[in-house]
Amino acid sequence: MKFPYGNADFYKIITEDYFYIDRTDRIRVIEDIGSTLLFLRPRRFGKSLLLSMLENYYDVGKATEFERLFGHLAIGQNPTAKHNQYLILKWNFSTIITQLTEIELHRALHNHINGTIEQFKVHYQDLLSYEITLDEQDALRSLQSVLAAILNTPYKIYLLIDEYDNFANEVLMAGQSDSKARYENLIQGEGILKTIFKTIKYSTEGQGIDRVFITGVSPVVMSDLTSGFNIAKNIYLEPEFYDICGFWESEIQAVLEKLAKGCAFSSEKIEEVLFVMRTFYNGYSFSYQQKALVYNPTLTLYFLDHLQRQCEYPRKILDSNLSMDRGKIAYIAALPRGYEVVTQALNEAQPLAIAELADRFGIREMLEMEHDATFMVSLLYYFGVLTLTHERNNWGDLILRIPNLVIRKLYVEQIAEKLLPDFTSKEQSNRVTRIFYQTGNLQPLCDFIEQHQFKVFDNRDYRWTNELVIKTLFLTLLFNDTFYIMDSELALQREYADLVMIVRPDMRQFQLLDFLIEFKYVELGKHKLSGEQIRGMSLAKLKGLSAIKKKLAEAKTKLAGYRQTLMSAYGAKLRLRTYSVISVGYDRLVWAEV
Repeated sequence: MKFPYGNADFYKIITEDYFYIDRTDRIRVIEDIGSTLLFLRPRRFGKSLLLSMLENYYDVGKATEFERLFGHLAIGQNPTAKHNQYLILKWNFSTIITQLTEIELHRALHNHINGTIEQFKVHYQDLLSYEITLDEQDALRSLQSVLAAILNTPYKIYLLIDEYDNFANEVLMAGQSDSKARYENLIQGEGILKTIFKTIKYSTEGQGIDRVFITGVSPVVMSDLTSGFNIAKNIYLEPEFYDICGFWESEIQAVLEKLAKGCAFSSEKIEEVLFVMRTFYNGYSFSYQQKALVYNPTLTLYFLDHLQRQCEYPRKILDSNLSMDRGKIAYIAALPRGYEVVTQALNEAQPLAIAELADRFGIREMLEMEHDATFMVSLLYYFGVLTLTHERNNWGDLILRIPNLVIRKLYVEQIAEKLLPDFTSKEQSNRVTRIFYQTGNLQPLCDFIEQHQFKVFDNRDYRWTNELVIKTLFLTLLFNDTFYIMDSELALQREYADLVMIVRPDMRQFQLLDFLIEFKYVELGKHKLSGEQIRGMSLAKLKGLSAIKKKLAEAKTKLAGYRQTLMSAYGAKLRLRTYSVISVGYDRLVWAEV
């Protein structure tokens, strides 16, 4: 099988027999739902391939190849009347470098649009009797020439715009002093981007552009464009499209069964591979009515491509193409109270909840206003690092969770940047974690946290202290997706264990232990203790305190049930070590192996 990792060219995928999961049946739904559509998905989630599919389906220039491209697919068995009836004009704003001066950026936009019009001119020269004139200084004048050229033809234009909000995303991530001014010059008043979309709107009013399909990551730019472009229908939460970009687990299982022959995988091995992929790549929901979760397509193809070639898992489970998303989490973490939102996202027992997704916010809200949880959680959803669930709290609020383990890693890395800011600390933490992985000796890790991480916190952090904070400290140090399947809140008998670390199946050949850890917190003031007192006590004396003895007993009871469940699930291959860890304020850690 040929996996089209990094390939968004529908024509090449089909004609060169690459792996393709058929979503062409949605073309009919797209036609019926509206003529000017906005479709949002996170980065690297198949949006460009979706546009390429539409391009090949509607392009009049590909009419003779319709059977070759679509005859074996769902839409080819029952095509719509509009297939191969349009002249396609396609823009991709992600190709435009935004770190330019205002004049250079305007020129880059004009050049991009002119370049696509030049391609349009060559592609359709046999169908046009009127010569298209390119205006090097004004691409919108060139567009008017295109509309004039098709006036006396039986055709209209289908405009496809990929990554329409690339500018806002770049401004958001850059954080430069002039970011706001540069963006406003693009989007407000007679800004070039706003002028472009006003021209598109005018051109859909009987002037030659019949249909528009726009993709992006967030609704930010569309909110700012409302006065100039208020005709786009948002379809990104419509239930018909939840899986149009993404794979079902049944589809992945069918692929694994084919790969099993070449790699001599047993049925048990297929189940193991599917479990690993589900843990790391599944978990996305893009509709309130969605019945099944979908896999990230880029990560899935990355994994399957490596699995087929090597017959083993990729050592790096997170494709570097998605590592850029950590910058989006960093943006939220830097906002007032944003760090709390990022930390709370890791708490599966008490997940983030909002009344509704925010969908009307622009760059001003992003750069100037004080943000509430709804704004920050919504933006994390659009970025693809939180996802919808079917759960609701007692108020009927939406509950959002981290979709899978590779995204959880991005959160952990962001928190680690605050807790381990210098190289020396990171090197030392790597040493103590490796000791723990192989020996189960928790004391060096506890010593490190007391000496380094506790110092990062100040008195303000005590107002939201609980077991979550302590668990997060350990998670930032221990998280390692090369060696472990790590679930901070693995459901066990409908309860939640704080930290479960199961050795990856392909790593069991090495001297690595499995771990189950329960965390508890003892508040100093509540028990009439001071930090100075605690720091001066020996471990033996600390363990003798009634408050700590009580917490250790509570943890031991919970761990017994969790351990039994894990042993039943994994059997004799599990090398499980079980611990209770008690944090006494932000001063000392007491632990016991259970």
